[in-house]
Amino acid sequence: MREPLWTSEQIARATGGEAGGAPFVVSGLSIDTRTLKSGDLFVALDGERDGHDFLTAAFAAGAAGALVSRGDALGPVVKVNQTLQGLERLAVAARERSPARRAAVTGSVGKTSVTQAMASALRLSGRSHAPVKSFNNHIGVPLTLAALPLDTEFAVLELGMNHAGEIAPLSKLVSPHVAVVTTVGPVHVENFPDGEAGVALAKAEIFEGLAPGGVAVLNADDAWFDLLADAARAKGARVLSFGREGRDAELVGFERDGAGAVIEARLHGRPIRIPIAQGGAHWGPNSLAVLLAVEALGAPVERALDALADFAPLAGRGAEQRLPFAGGAVTLVDESYNANPISMRATIRTLATAPHRRIAVLTDMLELGPDAAGHHATLAADLESAEVDAVFLAGPLMRHLWDALPAARRGAWAPSAAELAPMVVSAVRAGDTVMVKGSNGSKASLIVQALSGAATQTPAGAPRP
Repeated sequence: MREPLWTSEQIARATGGEAGGAPFVVSGLSIDTRTLKSGDLFVALDGERDGHDFLTAAFAAGAAGALVSRGDALGPVVKVNQTLQGLERLAVAARERSPARRAAVTGSVGKTSVTQAMASALRLSGRSHAPVKSFNNHIGVPLTLAALPLDTEFAVLELGMNHAGEIAPLSKLVSPHVAVVTTVGPVHVENFPDGEAGVALAKAEIFEGLAPGGVAVLNADDAWFDLLADAARAKGARVLSFGREGRDAELVGFERDGAGAVIEARLHGRPIRIPIAQGGAHWGPNSLAVLLAVEALGAPVERALDALADFAPLAGRGAEQRLPFAGGAVTLVDESYNANPISMRATIRTLATAPHRRIAVLTDMLELGPDAAGHHATLAADLESAEVDAVFLAGPLMRHLWDALPAARRGAWAPSAAELAPMVVSAVRAGDTVMVKGSNGSKASLIVQALSGAATQTPAGAPRP
């Protein structure tokens, strides 16, 4: 049975609301009746898909109570003027009553993976709390924070944004002791008149809520390091850096080892060897960010090393599968969750380490603004350097890359991922390593599904139709 989290009296006091019906105790929070657990507080968010329409379903699923802003009570509730505001107030109360050391993570690339890797390390170090998914927006962050158990020692939260001004209120809500920026790149740049500089300034908002005496963990190899470091110091932060040379955490070497890798590094000048379960080259700097952030929170670095050794790639973010195809296995690298120029290049560099035929399957990168065509076309040089054998592309933006590729590397181009999928399935053969990457909106995951479906229907060694 889960531990009590809030009583109805505490919820009413924290939110300024009014309790109605029988007193209740909750052990978690939910905004979705499909994933609600017995004993949760159901937060009936206002909006186009109004949570109040699902109150009956919430109580049927076992909600102990609900946070509402209107309507007749269908069960025990706390009524507030506005439910999102009530959730935010509950999050502040959770933060203020907890002794937990808190970290916040943002970045154009890698923030979810670094957040979850830190969470794995902190779970080995003490009672810890982290988002269950990429809950990094104006709803997910307060929802995660409001569910912070009273006895938590360490908490790590992820902060995301699409526009300027979105991270600052989240940072002030979390008030992190440690703020991590993984990297800054041309992501969501169509929403920023100043381009990548605007993205960097938006990421620097993470320091707005930094707790007194806080620490900023920054990528010193990033072009925007100085801007971020200056912004952090302006808020009183101590800056710790990770990167290639002369940093607090210095990357000396990275070598693939089976499905994982071994990192050679120096931490505050001390040589350190880091076996990791990840094979992507971007996990060199990511691992150093994790070590510095965990250390800054006051947790043992040794536990972070143990966690990195076991931390497997997340679904859609580098997870590998061995698929049975005719004559043997195909290695599928699933990077279909999202894409931007930085993560594309990192993934292509990783594909370069594959021992046999290398196939890249790429779909459009979105929200890149007026330079989108160029961002796609310039990937041709990266694919050439990685000696990728065949490139399959989907989407109108990827047409620019198709035109830039030499004929020898062209696999196929199609207007959409759905149209490209059968071409990829027909082309792969035993021994291939197939990397699939693209933005969520361009549906790269359809190609992953097609490959997985074709493999599970075809016994290894049997001919495919």
